[in-house]
Amino acid sequence: MLASRLKVAIVLIPIAVTCVVLGGYFFLALILFMLGLAAWEFGRLFKLGGYSPALWVLVPGVVLITLARYFWGFEHNDAILSVLVLATMAYHTIECGKGCQTPAIDFAITTAGLIYIGWIGSYLISLRNLPNGMWWTLLAIPAIAIGDTGAYFVGRHFGKHKLAPHISPNKTVEGLIGGIITTTLGGILLALIWGMRAPALEWQQGLILGAVLGVLSPLGDLGESMLKRQFNVKDSGKIFQAHGGMLDRMDSWIWGAVISYYLITWLW
Repeated sequence: MLASRLKVAIVLIPIAVTCVVLGGYFFLALILFMLGLAAWEFGRLFKLGGYSPALWVLVPGVVLITLARYFWGFEHNDAILSVLVLATMAYHTIECGKGCQTPAIDFAITTAGLIYIGWIGSYLISLRNLPNGMWWTLLAIPAIAIGDTGAYFVGRHFGKHKLAPHISPNKTVEGLIGGIITTTLGGILLALIWGMRAPALEWQQGLILGAVLGVLSPLGDLGESMLKRQFNVKDSGKIFQAHGGMLDRMDSWIWGAVISYYLITWLW
């Protein structure tokens, strides 16, 4: 497991950091690929459970929402999301007429994917587009990664009390605490390092952001585990081989991006 984590990190970290630093279309292309693949994996999970979400609406819809967030911010997003939801209902209504057995649930699944993967996931774009957004992104997302690593090592060596055995049997209370501490420390350290280049970034901001992300972002991981456990699936995909799929890698980032965006805009 450790070797698998290291291989994924060696491949992903340079690509992700380069795209964040370059910004613009490079970062957009990265997020489009990640969210588009995550949307496909999301729909596939439910297909494995016997449902029929509209992947032809879900995946292009997530891409469209992401593009709109990049080019127009939050302007026009309401209209785009409204059209996509109506298109989703129209599609599933037609499928119901053909004899589909779960059209109402399928409609709810497709809509949930558009909102969660598309609307919420696009806050990765919004975070990068903030003033000093490069530095904020290089603070928030790596802090979460540091916390995930801390939680893994602490849980593996000291974990005794199960955190949520019916959702994720391997996660422990000790691992959660270790993750909160390491995310907080990672936030402080990254703020000190990036603050040398971006004076607006201070260690106190890293402390607050790291602490909040340490407490809340694991819910993204648990939430995705909830989806997988319902259908007895270990990973959302196989793009990273034994390390799972794109949604497995992004589950905490999706939460982290939207939480970071609003913390930064409200507090600083």
